[in-house]
This record gives sequence, C-alpha cells and structure tokens, in this order.
Amino acid sequence: MSSPNAPSLTLDGLDLAALLCSRVCHDVISPVGAIVNGLEVLEDDDDESMRVFALELIGKSARQASARLKFARIAFGAAGSAGASIDLADAEGVAKGMFSDEKTKLAWSAPQALFPKNKVKLLLNLVMIATSAIPRGGLIDVVVSGDGEAPTLVLKAKGSHARIPPHVEELMAGSPESGTVDAHGILPFYAGLVARAAAMDVRFVIEGDEVTITASPTVLAAPAQDGDEASDTALA
Repeated sequence: MSSPNAPSLTLDGLDLAALLCSRVCHDVISPVGAIVNGLEVLEDDDDESMRVFALELIGKSARQASARLKFARIAFGAAGSAGASIDLADAEGVAKGMFSDEKTKLAWSAPQALFPKNKVKLLLNLVMIATSAIPRGGLIDVVVSGDGEAPTLVLKAKGSHARIPPHVEELMAGSPESGTVDAHGILPFYAGLVARAAAMDVRFVIEGDEVTITASPTVLAAPAQDGDEASDTALA
C-alpha cells in the first residue's frame, strides 16, 4: 500500500527533467545501437546472408525504438496542452507496441473514451512497473473501469518469480529509504507524482505468482466531529 504520509523527497524541476531524460535514453539506446551495428554490417560485409540478417536487425530495432519513443511521449511527455485528455485507444496502442517483440504479453480491457491525461499517464507508468513485477516475463492484464473522473485501474502481472518490485512503494510515496532517487528509480517516483496529481491511490498486493496493482480515486478523510478522531486518509 502506498504511504498516506506527505512525500519526504522533493526534486526540483531540473533534476526531475534530467532523470526522466536519462530513463528515456536508457530505453532507446539499445535498439538505436543495434541499428548502428546493422548499418556497419551493410557497409563492410558483402556476404548476402549477413546483409539479410543486418536488414532484419535494423528493421526490428527501428520498430522497437519507435515504439519506446511513442510510449514515452505519452507516459512522460506533455501529450497535449494543459488539461488535455487522451484517448484510451491511443494508450492501448503505445502500450501494446512496447511488447510486440517481448516475452511479456499484454491484455487490455478499457472503454472507448477520452480520459484526463494524468490518469492515462499513471496507467502507462503502472504498466511499466508491472513489467518489473514479472522479471522472467508472463502476462499483464489491464482493466480500466468507471469514467474519466473516477476510474479504477487494475493491473494483474502474472509470471514466474513474480514479486512486488523492490522499493517501489516507498518510491511512489516519495519517501525512498535512501533519501535519494536515481535514473533507475525515477519511474516509480514519477508515477507517484502523477498519482497525486491525478488524485489516485495506488496499492500493491501479491498472491502466489500474481501481483495486483490497483489505482482508485483518493478517499479524503472526513472532518473530525465532537472530539472524534478523523478517519485515516488514503493518499497516493
């Protein structure tokens, strides 16, 4: 369960931008490097079988790089002007593009609707967190219910050696144990920022080989009356 306490770590805009840029670069450097390697083979090798292999490598890597950049544009980028909505069908498209050549499969069930951009950004970031919950691959089942103002997002990640990713709950709460965040941990930290901006509470549960991530509208505490203590507040 994400912490109800206020975040203990605040990044300034420059640090946040730098860490997110590092994350995007990390995601695209591998396929871009493979494209470069393939081009070098085409330039230096006259063997027909190697040239065919190089062209296949270039094509596959170019598709991977494109898919990852399209995903990052919505998950981390502005994706429209302030207050813009995003079509859930677009989110489905970029999410499935990320897994087209991977060992992890993605199932998606969501209404055909426009949702507030921060809720869609949260959903996509949770998809990436779900992939780290099943390091050996498996199935991620995404279900979106409700309307854009008060949706429920449920992601079930099932696979061998499933686990709640290390430190993800503290990072999402903005209170990492180390007191700092690096490029490796920026995604869950950023997901926590987006969850709070979207007024969504995120919780993690593991049962056997399945991790369930649930995001639902934050429930604010009722004001204390007649000396009674207020109920606990659930915050992302």
